Parts: sequence; C-alpha cells; structure tokens
Amino acid sequence: MKKDVMISIRGLQKYDGVDQDSVELVTPGILSTVAGGYNLSYQETEITGLEGTVTSFQVFPEQVSMVRMGTVCLQMVFQQGRRHYSVYETPYGSMSVGVRTERMHNTLGEAGGEIDIKYAIEIDHAMAGSNEFHINVREVGGGAATPCSAVPQ
Repeated sequence: MKKDVMISIRGLQKYDGVDQDSVELVTPGILSTVAGGYNLSYQETEITGLEGTVTSFQVFPEQVSMVRMGTVCLQMVFQQGRRHYSVYETPYGSMSVGVRTERMHNTLGEAGGEIDIKYAIEIDHAMAGSNEFHINVREVGGGAATPCSAVPQ
C-alpha cells in the first residue's frame, strides 16, 4: 500500500533560557506499509530551512524513528522510557544528539491517524531542553495536494 496523504505537524520546543518556540507545518507526503508498520515521508522545502532533505518516520507499535537524509542527516529513535543516541550531520559539522522519550502515542493506520511524542533532548551529552510534536495524517481525496506551508506560532 502506498497513498498520498496530507501531513500536519505541530511542534513545541522548550530550551533553558530561551522562549518556547512553536511551529506548524502542513505538507503533502506519502504513507506506505512496511513489515509490521508504516513509513511516512515528505520533502522538506526552503520554508523549513531543510530544502533538499527528505524526512521519513518509520512507525511501529512500540517505536517511531525519524530519519532525515539530504542536506542534513539524522536518525532519532523514540521509544517510551528509553534513551537513544545518534549523530546529527549538517553542512557545518556533526554533533551527538540524545533523546529520552517521555510519552509516545500512535494511532497511525492505512487510513491515516496521529502520532504524539514528548521527549527530552541532549546535544553533545548536555541536556538541552524538552520537545514535543503532534503529527496528524489524512488521506488526500482525489485532488492535487496543496503546497506546504510553515506557520510560526
């Protein structure tokens, strides 16, 4: 199964000493099945600052992985109550990123659904803050997908 979908992502970032930052992205994407789960992917654009990068979510009942490939490379693994480390590669250099998933809820299925994740983030082994995101996925009904937009809150 492979379907055109609309993806709405709301994110909230809280870092020590910095005002909380909220963003919403609405973009067309692809939802497909993989062994035991789903793959959700979309093209980043100039609006997100990651033009030339594809972001994918591999979604399984107990684990969600976000993978970015292109101008930046990153894999973040979310598993409730667990800490996972990866390397974030950018054109400006690399850094270690750790995520400890505090809450994860997933209802993604063939007709769409939702993913909610709240996690603490470490940059180069120092606690950097707390992030959360909510993803809503719905099927595109026959018409052309609308272009993506990012709306700062």
